Parts: sequence; C-alpha cells; structure tokens
Amino acid sequence: MSSGLPAPHVPVTTVAEVIARMEAIEAALSATDGLACFNRMYLDVTRQINRRLGQGLFADPAFMTHLDVAFASLYLGAADAADGPAVPLAWRPLMEQRANTGIEPVQFALAGMNTHINHDLPMALVATCTALATSPDVGSHFADYQKVDQLLDAAEQSLQESFESAPELAVDHHLGAVDNLIASWTINSARDLAWNNCLLLWAVRDDPIARGLLADSLARSAALASRLLLVTVLDRPGNAAAIPASTHDVAVMY
Repeated sequence: MSSGLPAPHVPVTTVAEVIARMEAIEAALSATDGLACFNRMYLDVTRQINRRLGQGLFADPAFMTHLDVAFASLYLGAADAADGPAVPLAWRPLMEQRANTGIEPVQFALAGMNTHINHDLPMALVATCTALATSPDVGSHFADYQKVDQLLDAAEQSLQESFESAPELAVDHHLGAVDNLIASWTINSARDLAWNNCLLLWAVRDDPIARGLLADSLARSAALASRLLLVTVLDRPGNAAAIPASTHDVAVMY
C-alpha cells in the first residue's frame, strides 16, 4: 500500500519540531489508518510533556528534553520508512497491519505504545546518556523518568475508557474479545521493563556483540507482542476469529 505519509524530513532537534512532524503525519493520514491511531495519542502526550518541561515538573529538564527528542526520533524514523524494507523490525507488525479494517483503533494505539516503549525507549535512554556524558543511575534521571508515568497513565486510561464506553461493547462478542485482549497490556509494566533493559544496554554498551544481541532480542520480543495485540478478533459473518489461546500470552511479555 502507499504509505500516505509526508516525505521524510531532516532529523528533529527540538520538541517543537517533533510536534510539527507528528501534526504533519496526522494531517496526511486517514483517521482509520493504524499508524494514525497511535500518532494521535503520542502527539497528545508529547504536547503535554512539552508544557510540563517549562513548568518545573522535572528536576533535569535538559535531560528530559533530549530524551524526548531522541525517543520520538526513533518513531519518526520508522514512520519515514513506512512500508518499505527499511522499516525497523520492532515496527513491522504495526506497519504491515495498519490498513486492516478488522483491527480496532485501540489495538493499533497499544501496539504502537508497546513497540515504542519496549524497544525504542531503552535505546533512546542509552543514546541520551551517551550524548550528555551521564548514566542512567545519576542524579534525578530515574525520578524524572517516573514522573512521565503520570501523564501516560492518564492517556492509557482515557484510551481504554473511550473504547470500553462504546454502547455496542456489552452485546458485541468481537468488542468484548478486544476488551479482554487490551486489558492484558499495562503501560507501567512496560516502562518498568524498559528502564531495566536500559540498564542492561548501558552495562554492555562497550561490548558490540552483547549489545547487538540484546538490541535484536528487544526488537523481536516487541514485534511478537505487537503481533499479539494486533490479532484480528472478528467473529462477525464472513470473518474468522483469531483470538490467542489466552490473553496471558500478551501479559507474559512484560
């Protein structure tokens, strides 16, 4: 399929540029596009973080600003690659399924969060610490990292509530199955694991073989979890249900 995305731009260097790129993606894509479903939520969270950066929430706003840009750049790079062969492994399930009308918007949003947090976030943390000549366990880095959880908790709750409030949910077995599936994924668990994986990547940063193996493992596990989150659970006429044997299959990834 044609990606429908704007042409790739030069790398972003500020949070304002990140927001502008996400707004361009939002304007270019149909609201039903799977990538657009994730981009909308990520754009809203990024705007909130940008406001908080200037309000004294973070003890080290320079570190958090650099992290925000490095983190978003990994997503924007994947979006620029769209459906081509250069799409990063961790992002392939979402890119491959983004036109699938049998998948609910909430599934696309959570699959994007899964990939971005479980794969991109540890990478961005290590890149930020390297660029700023610091380390993850120094100063307020971890405390500031945890403060972002508050914003993401609200975003996740709002997303799930908007889906669960659908009047059809109680009578539509398909929607009920999706609800059970997405309930297995939690953002706090994902971010806790991302921090631990950051520490592992940091510990092996000078060993290219170990670092490469760990990075590949993160990409593959994120891709696997996204495929589970993006399973088509339609049981409507003309569609076959494909629900995992247990939604625990998703939860155990974290």
